[in-house]
Amino acid sequence: MRLVQVAQHADDLERAALFYTALLEIEPTAVFDPPGLLFFDLDGVRLLLDRNAPSSLVYLQVDNVHDALDRLDGAVEVVSRPHLIFTHEDDLLGPAGREEWQAFIRDSEGNTVGLVSFVHP
Repeated sequence: MRLVQVAQHADDLERAALFYTALLEIEPTAVFDPPGLLFFDLDGVRLLLDRNAPSSLVYLQVDNVHDALDRLDGAVEVVSRPHLIFTHEDDLLGPAGREEWQAFIRDSEGNTVGLVSFVHP
């Protein structure tokens, strides 16, 4: 079994498309409006921005949480600045020997989004 899709609420699909294109550095895969659906392909898992979906807490892996915030340069509310979560001793929850860094932002639609990066110490 594998994760196929995660849905996140979006009131304004155009605004959400601009935000997530800047964050993910990829273009949307598809837009269906009506009924109000915007898709991004995240390595085979669909991120769906949907006018009728509830908000959820989505964690997205980025190369570097600091760079991701710099790229969005004031366009987002930072809920929690980048911080070290822990160093992975094994591959159980992440790559062994890597530090896991996280930051939390508020997206263009008011949802909280976690940003995660795995870096060599």
